[in-house]
Amino acid sequence: MSERFGTLPDGTPVHRWTLERAGVRVRVLSYGGIVQSAEVPDRDGRSADVVLGFAELEGYLAHPEPYLGALVGRYANRIAGGRFTLDGRTYPLARNNGPNCLHGGERGFDKRVWDVTPVEHGVRLSRVSPDGEEGFPGRLEVSATYTLDATGALRIAYEAVTDAPTVVSLTNHSYFRLDGPGAAGGHRLRLAATRYTPVDADLVPTGALEDVTGTRFDFRRARPVQAGYDHNFALDKGVTDTPVEVAELYAPASGRVLTVATTEPGLQLYTADHLGEPFAPGAGVALETQRFPDSPNRPEFPSAVLRPGEVLRSTTVYGFGTR
Repeated sequence: MSERFGTLPDGTPVHRWTLERAGVRVRVLSYGGIVQSAEVPDRDGRSADVVLGFAELEGYLAHPEPYLGALVGRYANRIAGGRFTLDGRTYPLARNNGPNCLHGGERGFDKRVWDVTPVEHGVRLSRVSPDGEEGFPGRLEVSATYTLDATGALRIAYEAVTDAPTVVSLTNHSYFRLDGPGAAGGHRLRLAATRYTPVDADLVPTGALEDVTGTRFDFRRARPVQAGYDHNFALDKGVTDTPVEVAELYAPASGRVLTVATTEPGLQLYTADHLGEPFAPGAGVALETQRFPDSPNRPEFPSAVLRPGEVLRSTTVYGFGTR
């Protein structure tokens, strides 16, 4: 089911699609591929919205930097110095995060209107990113299919092809607050990662992979997640053909549980410490599945290169439950 959600300043209409199955209701916008809301029941069967979002389009236009619920690309997270070299050629990118390129540049996928086609139990968003958009090479045909499965889990399946060598990393940037609107946090996190990528002062990975043992980055056993995280975790499973469960976020007060399964090798834990009005710092927890930040400049990291004739396929599944 779709409805008109608003109009961009240039007159382009934006629509909202509602997906509903197994007691879960998710709303997706054609603008930015945004997951505007996700209503799921608590242990007593009471539904509440468990992601941060705005009730009107104007909120997203006025507050773009948190990337609330957005489909992020061409490259999720940071690329150091706003440039990378591929096959001997250096490509300058938009620098929208100090000296770095963040989440695809000044006008990444999160600020584009996508074509939307209904599919069984969901919608398929697609667009063509032209050669040179935000500095990235190659004409990229990209899609993201959002569906709800029989349990109410939200599956996001990405695909992309290119006509020239390029780099791609796609993610969803939802902030979860499992106790619902106005809740004060209190999440517990379990994460299947023995190593993480430490960062410099600009939050760019140094290139090292460090063991989490004995550090505040050790979430191999569930424990409270506090402030101070904007870091990529190297998932123990690496790159996989099918999604493997790598994380569980639990809210003891409501009993809601979020599980994350992915094909990607990395997961960015961001505790939203820099959120501004109308939200408070720490109002949600982002769990962004991805290729590693700055992988285009780090050959030792899992590759994010996509070449002509190849098909990028990446899937992440957000499962909802209670206990």
